[in-house]
Amino acid sequence: MDLKNKTAVVTGASAGLGLAIAKDLAERGARVFGLARRKEKLARARAEVGELFVPVVCDITDEAEVARAFAGIAKSAESLDVLINNAGLGRFGDLDDLSIEDWDVQMNTNLRGVFLCTRAALPRMKAQNADSGFGGHIVNVASVAGLLGNPKVGAYNATKFGLRGLSESLMKEVRSDGIKVTCIYPGSIETEFFDTAGIPISANPMTARDVSSTVIHVIEAPDNYLVSEVMMRPLRPSG
Repeated sequence: MDLKNKTAVVTGASAGLGLAIAKDLAERGARVFGLARRKEKLARARAEVGELFVPVVCDITDEAEVARAFAGIAKSAESLDVLINNAGLGRFGDLDDLSIEDWDVQMNTNLRGVFLCTRAALPRMKAQNADSGFGGHIVNVASVAGLLGNPKVGAYNATKFGLRGLSESLMKEVRSDGIKVTCIYPGSIETEFFDTAGIPISANPMTARDVSSTVIHVIEAPDNYLVSEVMMRPLRPSG
């Protein structure tokens, strides 16, 4: 896909990997609607990315907020070409010590949010395919925790294993509609994720721009070329 003059939606766009992806999309001429909960962080993202970044305050776990956000995007953009389901969080600990709140917030953000945003995007992408023969591209940001279970990561593992299954199912559902679905599985990335999760990051993590470069590479692939899964890790995580 040639990203110039295309429309992209990025969730969790105010920081970390989402912000890096938004920058890379805008650098290639795409108009980026960045969704996040915090208005002040979105304003800073707009200042960093530039005029092609459109901040949208939205809690992706809230059905009504997602509907309003995508309705607003539909009114101001001629197409919806790329959806990056990036927003996610982790709360780690032994399962018998994990609170119901910590379980629910991970399920709601990492799975429900992806479902709500994808469901909102699909009708428009399917209509675009009917008009032009190509619908768009959905990229779901999972984790290596969606491929391998580890102690104290049970709830997060469940959401990312679930996202893997959702992505594979969706890919098979919509490929005949000209819609690509890619699920990526990054290892440690130097972002604020680990501050929220409450665990230390590896000594030598990947950078958000490293991972974003791969996301952009996948999106820019020829229209009849689908990369459905990508796993990425730091070469020397311990330094």
